[in-house]
Amino acid sequence: MALDTKAKRAPEHVAIIMDGNGRWAQAKGKPRLFGHHAGARRVREVVEACPDLGVKYLTIFAFSTENWKRTQTEVAGLMSLFRRYITKEARALRDEGVRVRFIGDRVRLDSKLQTMMDELEGLTAHNDRVHLTIALNYGSRDEVGRATKALAEDVAAGRLSPDDVDENTLGKYLDTCVLPDPDLVIRTSGEARISNFLLWQSAYAEYEFIDTMWPDFSAEVFAEVIQSYCKRERRYGGVVA
Repeated sequence: MALDTKAKRAPEHVAIIMDGNGRWAQAKGKPRLFGHHAGARRVREVVEACPDLGVKYLTIFAFSTENWKRTQTEVAGLMSLFRRYITKEARALRDEGVRVRFIGDRVRLDSKLQTMMDELEGLTAHNDRVHLTIALNYGSRDEVGRATKALAEDVAAGRLSPDDVDENTLGKYLDTCVLPDPDLVIRTSGEARISNFLLWQSAYAEYEFIDTMWPDFSAEVFAEVIQSYCKRERRYGGVVA
């Protein structure tokens, strides 16, 4: 579904908290992992919709640093799902011009998954049609902590002067340093919280909290949210004359 050309400029970068997989499955009498698999299939449809909607960058929250608190069965199932997704979608993502990046702390992930992530990034490195960023073992506070440590190490080593540190400096050390800040953050499933997702980057993002569960988040629903965004007036703290 193409965006109305008379509408205001579409968001260049959309970030999505893909929530509701487990509850969607349980409402159908299915195990939570059934919902996660349905949600993974929905990702392809949303990625494919991006060019027609004018969205160049899409960032999705796949697994948070807090999600390790879930049952061992669910965590293991999610890790298996991530490996399966990469294996199944790698060629299609490459052929469709999608560049894939991963953000988050990879150290805790198993070595096989880390290797697959590296390979998918390499395979799609020259693509530029859509930039898909997958937040995996990601938490914004963790990210800022890692960035601050790296910045402090550079100051201590003399590679960076304290006098040169300003509000823009930290952004260069974040996982998202090569990405523009999100224009729009969407959370599905009716929950109205941001769950430690892109806290620094979303300082002036628009937010949309919708009741739709992620497995039901179709390209049509995506287009409706984008159209709603285009009706907003973004002032960045200023006043429209």
